Amino acid sequence: MQFLQEAISNDKWFYNRQTLYYKRIVMWLSGSSPYRDRIYIIKDIILTLVQYGELNQTALVSFCGLNLKKHKSILTELEANGFIQSEERSMGKRIITVYKPAPKGIEFCKTILDPYETLFPRKKKNPDKEI
Repeated sequence: MQFLQEAISNDKWFYNRQTLYYKRIVMWLSGSSPYRDRIYIIKDIILTLVQYGELNQTALVSFCGLNLKKHKSILTELEANGFIQSEERSMGKRIITVYKPAPKGIEFCKTILDPYETLFPRKKKNPDKEI
């Protein structure tokens, strides 16, 4: 039993899924809106790719809390502008799209997005708000 618990705790995939699950619970309990501005979605995509190095499409969308149908256009636009790179890999009969951060995207995040978020932080729930 202990071997199984150690294997689960050392498994990066399990840890990432569990972390994502807890983030969603905290978001739901805090009452914060799931809406994010497009600029913050772009930043989350680039930072997630920098954090993990490369991710397949499903993992990237899941870790960023996005919907593939709604946000596929953002991924396509980021790739067209050279902020991220995609590569198709064949695994058996399936073709998997793997995304990586591009140097241009990392630089864009440092020079544009970080100062933007400093000036205009993401909205947080105001506990002092009177009814």
